[in-house]
Amino acid sequence: MIAIDHRGQLVTIAALGEFTLADFKEFEELVLFKIQFAGPVRLLMDLREMLDFTVDMAWEEVRFSRQHAADFERIAVVTNSQWVAWSAWLQRLFVNADLRVFDDDVEARLWVNGS
Repeated sequence: MIAIDHRGQLVTIAALGEFTLADFKEFEELVLFKIQFAGPVRLLMDLREMLDFTVDMAWEEVRFSRQHAADFERIAVVTNSQWVAWSAWLQRLFVNADLRVFDDDVEARLWVNGS
């Protein structure tokens, strides 16, 4: 399950429990709308409460990232998991955005907003 919030150019997503393909499709729909009408977005992904993700979601994330490599300005990933941090760093291969991993939500929010 995910929770999504969006204000201006910032899209915030928090994964709670299992992150599924249906969750990612919901995220995609919002991001594509924002890109179409407002240009590149900034993304804050809070994955501290994510317990697992489905394989089809992971493949969709790679596909989406490759197709929209230039549509993100900054991506902040908040996690306490080394595995998630490692996979976030791999994601840098697919996007042109400045991507950073944080363990502190406040620090991530300040950075993604350009402060």
